[in-house]
Amino acid sequence: MDFSYSERTEEMRARVGNFIEDHIVPRLPQWREELGAGTFPVSFMPDLKALAKEEGLWNLFLPGLREDEPGTALTNLEYAPVAEIMGRVPWSSEVFNCSAPDTGNMELLHLFATEAQREQWLNPLLEGEIRSAFAMTEPDVASSDATNIQTLIARDGDDYVINGRKWFISNASHPNCKFFILMGKTDPDADTYHQQSMILVPMDTPGVTVVRNITTMNHFSHEGHNEVLFENVRVPASNLLGKEGDGFMMAQARLGPGRIHHCMRAIGMAEVCLDLMVARSQDRKTFGKYLYQHGSIGEWIARSRIEIEQARLLVLKAAAMIDQVGAKGARKEISMIKVIAPTLLTTVADRAMQVFGAMGVSPDTPLADLYTAGRVLRFADGPDEVHLQTIARLEIKESADKRSQIANYLASGQ
Repeated sequence: MDFSYSERTEEMRARVGNFIEDHIVPRLPQWREELGAGTFPVSFMPDLKALAKEEGLWNLFLPGLREDEPGTALTNLEYAPVAEIMGRVPWSSEVFNCSAPDTGNMELLHLFATEAQREQWLNPLLEGEIRSAFAMTEPDVASSDATNIQTLIARDGDDYVINGRKWFISNASHPNCKFFILMGKTDPDADTYHQQSMILVPMDTPGVTVVRNITTMNHFSHEGHNEVLFENVRVPASNLLGKEGDGFMMAQARLGPGRIHHCMRAIGMAEVCLDLMVARSQDRKTFGKYLYQHGSIGEWIARSRIEIEQARLLVLKAAAMIDQVGAKGARKEISMIKVIAPTLLTTVADRAMQVFGAMGVSPDTPLADLYTAGRVLRFADGPDEVHLQTIARLEIKESADKRSQIANYLASGQ
């Protein structure tokens, strides 16, 4: 098995990495300064996006997207290492028009939108002219089971009327966010997996109220993790995405590749944590030794490298399987990486914070923000427990083929 990256992947990693070093890293002080002054989006974002588009580093995540430019988009396996590079500066993905939740929404629109919907919503997203949000999670039910959602989408003549409350809706505070893809129930009496549908809801539709931007572990996101109220929100029936009853299926289609993106960005963040930990351990001495010369810290460095490499290999395997057999065929691997990557990030970030001491939990390093991102990712796109249950269920199912073999082992005493 060849674990090396393809020539195309290496080229794209180099191009994206160089762009980040040349144009994004130098902007980090200005980014912090403008956010601290309440400026959002930051003033230089349009210029950076225009430069990335000019250099062809744009919409890299969606295979087969641009038929007019064959080969522009990358496969999941090719894109995964590029997403890792972007993860080293978490906001950099917007520069390349590769940030969530827009990526997942573009995938949904690419797969299921009508021509009119593509023209109104997909094309401006592809051009980076607007942003979007995905409204599924609700405060009153366990949204890890999407069949629980209570928001109603009721047909009324040529319209649908929407009533419900959503929360932790990423991006809904972004000034350029123009619409939601909302998941709700069109037929509560249908079978469990055909009650739900998805519909396009413009942000400025009467009855849409952004109630609050919820902080996560006291971390404030300018893009938002919002609670949003939908009260008698009326949109044309033509805003339905796909068919009535296909919402659950579309949600599953949306999450597969997106989890590759999340997990590889998490690995990129973990690499930053390890870089900082190693550098700090060589700068500071205690009791006459550099920190890395103390056994416990040397072990943290070693274990962090081992764990990052393990996680990366599994994510790349999942990406390759999605390319080969689709997200459904790779569902066990997708669940495994979704459990591993966030825990990896919080583990390595925690070690790095300990090496830095009090500075590690201050704004003088990115470690606290990176730890928070990892902790939140243990909920985003499904909590650990749901993914662990999925893995266990698939293992049990697959064990049926091995039972006779296991019985023979037991009978022979081996």
